[in-house]
Amino acid sequence: MGKAGKALKQVLEQYEITQNQLAVAMGISRSNIHRWVYEVGDPAGDSIIEIRNALQQIDPNAAETFTQLY
Repeated sequence: MGKAGKALKQVLEQYEITQNQLAVAMGISRSNIHRWVYEVGDPAGDSIIEIRNALQQIDPNAAETFTQLY
């Protein structure tokens, strides 16, 4: 599985953002975030942009780090 899940997990841990915070910012269920973080499934291409945008709302530095890692 993918690079997106690894990048997302690292960013959430580094910036102490919970899966729930990200899910709320994205307007999706936390179980989706969980699947991505633990690489059960990969986010679709449009979801990558949504992840970045949600991280931007929570912490712009987190969004930048996610973009660099991905």
